[in-house]
Order: sequence, then C-alpha cells, then structure tokens
Amino acid sequence: MVDWLQHETGGLLLLCAAAIAVLLFLIIKIKLEPFISLLVSGLLLALAAGLSVEEIVGTALSSKESILEKGFGGILGHIAPIIGLGTILGAILEASGGADVLTRRLLGIFGERGAPLAMGLAGLIFGIPVFFDIGIFVLAPLVYITARRGGRSLVLYAMPLLAGLSMTHAFLPPHPGPVAAAGLLGVSLGWIIVMGLVCGLPAFLVAGVAWGSWIGKRVQVAVPDDYVVAERAREEEGGAAEKRPEPALSLVLLIIAVPLLLILMATFGTVWWEESAVLPVLTFFGNPAVALTIAVLLAMWLLGLRRGIPAAELSELATRSLRPIGMILLVVGGGAFFGAVISATGVGKALAGTLSDAGLPLIVLAYLISCGLRLAQGSATVAIATTSGIVQPLLNGEGYGQAYLALIAVAIAAGSIIASHVNDGGFWIVSRYFNMSVRDTLKTWTVLETILSVTGFAAAALLSLLV
Repeated sequence: MVDWLQHETGGLLLLCAAAIAVLLFLIIKIKLEPFISLLVSGLLLALAAGLSVEEIVGTALSSKESILEKGFGGILGHIAPIIGLGTILGAILEASGGADVLTRRLLGIFGERGAPLAMGLAGLIFGIPVFFDIGIFVLAPLVYITARRGGRSLVLYAMPLLAGLSMTHAFLPPHPGPVAAAGLLGVSLGWIIVMGLVCGLPAFLVAGVAWGSWIGKRVQVAVPDDYVVAERAREEEGGAAEKRPEPALSLVLLIIAVPLLLILMATFGTVWWEESAVLPVLTFFGNPAVALTIAVLLAMWLLGLRRGIPAAELSELATRSLRPIGMILLVVGGGAFFGAVISATGVGKALAGTLSDAGLPLIVLAYLISCGLRLAQGSATVAIATTSGIVQPLLNGEGYGQAYLALIAVAIAAGSIIASHVNDGGFWIVSRYFNMSVRDTLKTWTVLETILSVTGFAAAALLSLLV
C-alpha cells in the first residue's frame, strides 16, 4: 500500500470519500449501470490505495482467491438461491389469484370504514413474497375498486397499501435488500425476520395507518377511469367468468408462512434445543434455500397443478419471473466487492477509529450513509449493498451478537427508503398507478417513505441499547 496511506487515517478516509463520489458521479451523471459503477469505483479505490494486481484480480499462476473473486463469490453464493426462489414463489402466488382472495377477505372483515387498514394489511402480507412493483401492479386495481365504492380519495386507500409493500420490501426476506445485508454483515435471516418485524410493524402503523389516514383526507385524488378498473369491477360483481377456482385463503397464508416459520425455528433451535437430536433436522429444513424450496414446491402443487395449471405453464412462469433479477444480483455482488476493497485497504479500521474518537454509534453511521446514498442516486438496493460493504469491515473482531447485527441491517434498510423522489423508479410507479401529479406524490408518497424510514430506524436504535 502507498506509504503515506499506511499511517494517515485522513488519507484513507479521503480515498473512501473520493471512491463514493466517483460511484455517485458514474451512476447519476454518466448514467452507468450501478453494477458497473460499483466495479469501476472499487477497482479505482484498490489501485489508488496501492493494492497489488495479484491481490485485486489474481493471476493465472496464483491459487490465492483475489478480492474480486472473494467479494462477488462470497455474497452471491449466499443470496442467489434465496432471491431466485423467493421470486418464483411470489410469481406463483400472484398468478394463482392469491392477492384477490386475501384482499377481498380482509375487506369483508374490516368493512367499509376499515377498508384503508384492510388494504394496508393486504400489502403487508402479500408484500412478503412479491417485489414492490409487482405488488402495486396486482393490488392497485383492487384499491381503485375500493376507493370508488367508498367515494373517497384514492390516497386514503393507497397509502396504507404502499406502506405495507414498502416495509416488507425493505425489512424482510426474501427481498434482495435485507437478504444482501444479512449476507454481507454475517447475520442469520431468522434474526433479520425478527428485528425486521419488530422495527417494521410500528413504522407501518405510523406511516401507513396514522399518516395515511391524515393525508388521505387532505389530498383528493380521483380514481383513474381506465379499462383495468372497469374490468376488475366487472369481475368483482360477478360479470366475468373465472377460468379456474380461486385458491383457499388458508393455502395462501400457509405457503407464505412456511418458509418464515422454518427459518425462525432453525435460528432459535440453537438456543432452545442445543443438545437435542432434533437440531440437525431444524437446521436443514430451516436453511433459507431449503425452506424456500419447500414453499415453492408446495405452491406449485397446491396453487398450480392441483388447480389445473399445467407443469409447462408453471415452468414458463418461473423462467419469466427470474429474468429481472440478474441485475439485482450483480449490483449486490458489486457492493460486496466494493466493501471487500474497503476492508483490504484499511479504510474500515481507519473509519472505526474515527467513529470511536467521535463517539458516534455504529448504527447511526450505518443509517446516515444509507440515507445519503439513497438520496443521491435513488436505488434502495444500491444503497443497501454499498452501505453494507462499507460497514462490514467495522464489525470485524468486535464480537457483536446476531441481534445487534440484525439491527444494523434494519438501520441500513431504513436509510435506503428515505425520501423517495424523482430519481427513484418507485416514485414514478406510485405516481402513475395512483393517478397522482408529481406535487401530490411528493406530498404523500415521499413523506410516507420518510416516516417509514425514520420510525424504523428509531425502533432499531432504541433496541440496540438493550441487546
């Protein structure tokens, strides 16, 4: 490494700041793909810090694993099967009509006055297995129908739904962000599920229910009068014939719950049944990849084959659902490589020393870095992957427990969703699907995301004082 960098903390921190500035410049100004931007900025940081070519990329004669291989290979081997299986599970649940069954049952339970809360719970439950944008696409027409029948602003029903979808997407597996953070920080998904729920549910109630009810009465947005609404309304009133019978709500809930319960049992089985012969069984079935495989097979049988969906159609559905996740995996791999470079250059130790001198808690730093990256470039996945890569070296050798590491992951996830605005694709999806102008979207969705972020982080920060 360059001599002056070996002894100058300020120089290392300046290099790290410069690398992040280059990363943001490539993404925001040059419009380069985030994956390529992470790769380029990581390579430039490694070279500027004086790491050897053999350390960075390896050589044909070297058997030692390079930083590039270690960064990409370590994380992708962990998250690729989880994200892939989760994506297939969500696609089957969507195609089976599970969202319609869930939403109608909740609306029947809560009635017209409780319809906003019913929409929020639908987003919360259905958001666990499906991506945020898919959840909007599937559930938005049901929001239209509910708002039209209630005769009130679309915002009143959309905000709780969006809060539920956003919370699960940010805080719970098998979504890419929390899975990536878990892999990079070395924390089990069981603890991510527990802390994600403990911190995310209060955030959902504050942002989706309290804020959604308040702003929904003050921002009037009419239901869009298009063919989707008309078609779904006819189906709701019995005008459209069903090609296949609807799945039972109990099956939908069972399939969503199975992988979560298996993962949790494996996580806490080490505490409850440490010396028991049942522990290896729990460990096997509670492995996230195994648990999700079981859930996917159950979904294929109970929601697919048994209801008359041919195996070939299920196979095509799975193939189609996997196409969008390639870039997500590469972005996460790029973030892991960027973090591996930071660790190898000594930036992590320098940053840890600076934090110690300043008295700034690690969880606060993680949140602030994630917020900054989110605000600058818009992508939550990039913010989580990059922040986790920066923070990971600060955890080495500190002996933090799994609960605390999970709270760090939650703080990073919370920062990654703050203040969604015009540089975020989700902003435009919300604006388009819920018939809102840019101004109304900023007044409703952007504030909702900020409340969700701050409340989720506050819960994580408070809990970090107790674990």
